[in-house]
Amino acid sequence: MKNQSVKKNLDWTCVIIYSLLVIMGWLNIYSSSFSSIENTYQKQLIFILLTIPLIFIVLAVDGKFYEKYATIIFGISLLSLAGLFIFGKTIAGQRCWYGFGSFTLQPSEFAKAATALALAKYLSDTQINLKDVNRQIQALAIVLLPVMLILPQPDPGSALIYSTFIIVLYREGLPAWYVWTGFSAILLFVLTLVLEPQYVILLALLVILIVHLKSRLADRNIVGSSMVFVLISGFVLSVNYVFENIFKQHHRDRFNILLGKTVDLKGIGYNTNQSEIAIGSGGWIGKGFLEGTQTKGGFVPEQHTDYIFTTVGEEWGFAGSLVVVALFVSLLLRIIYLSERQKTKFSRVYGYCVAGILFVHFFVNIAMVVGIFPTIGVPLPFFSYGGSGLWGFTILLFIFLKMDANKVNEW
Repeated sequence: MKNQSVKKNLDWTCVIIYSLLVIMGWLNIYSSSFSSIENTYQKQLIFILLTIPLIFIVLAVDGKFYEKYATIIFGISLLSLAGLFIFGKTIAGQRCWYGFGSFTLQPSEFAKAATALALAKYLSDTQINLKDVNRQIQALAIVLLPVMLILPQPDPGSALIYSTFIIVLYREGLPAWYVWTGFSAILLFVLTLVLEPQYVILLALLVILIVHLKSRLADRNIVGSSMVFVLISGFVLSVNYVFENIFKQHHRDRFNILLGKTVDLKGIGYNTNQSEIAIGSGGWIGKGFLEGTQTKGGFVPEQHTDYIFTTVGEEWGFAGSLVVVALFVSLLLRIIYLSERQKTKFSRVYGYCVAGILFVHFFVNIAMVVGIFPTIGVPLPFFSYGGSGLWGFTILLFIFLKMDANKVNEW
């Protein structure tokens, strides 16, 4: 088939949604910072303008380049993360940035795309079977390597994003028990913080007995069920020790506030409380652009970054918030649709990685600002202030759009 132009084959639905989100994000950054002396909205406008040549560069590169050099790109990304421990700039207790004068660059934002490429490259090997334990370990190692470099910075928010790759691996054949184990561990951890450990263990025993008795292979599964119960009991009994001795104080405070065990509206819970007030005050249609009293008064800290959605809720109300959510959901569904129609496994896996990364960012950020998730510093894609985040998400998305535009040549 004759080569066709990228312009003709580019998925303009994704491009339009992306453009709308970036424009709406800038308007909200402008609203939350127009009275600030820092001129944050002007800096963000520069970041947005710089994405234009960045997009052209990503689209100009042949789609096969990303597959051929995925491992090298991943290696460079790991080196950039490791270099932070020596050359990194510390801001607010986190060593997550390289400083170039007044300009900073956060490599973890670009590491997401690099990890997605590496994972897609590994899984696109026709010999890969994720039912094999060795293959599972190798695939999980690709995901865990950047996490091990990001956590000590410390940046738990960025590290959390990599959990989405488990769903991608499950889509490609990873046994379901990995997903269920992760979900169960999170559930047991939270339940143990709310209830006494002995009650959680009794509840787990009840669930195991019900599953065991309903199993057709009950006689054969008694040893396995007993082992599962022992492991769960050990995990539950270790939760309080981990929570008190491994978690840092501000992490413990955020969990205690989220679970209603502590009320600290002037301290660690101030951000979440103010964001809930701001969003709630917007009502159905909002107070209007630049008319948010909470926003104009600067009552919500970090409103132009992690808490940018509070500006949407206050000034655009429920209706505006619904539009933003609809745009994100539409983009995610479109990416999944495009992923399913890819002609190569590499492109399909990478597309699912893109959808997963964007979904976790979108879901966790909004859950965080409405008070149903702890504050851990996860930005809202295309909305939150920051050049590294905007460029990282742009590269992540447009690499996939380049692959999709090239699929007409991949027969």
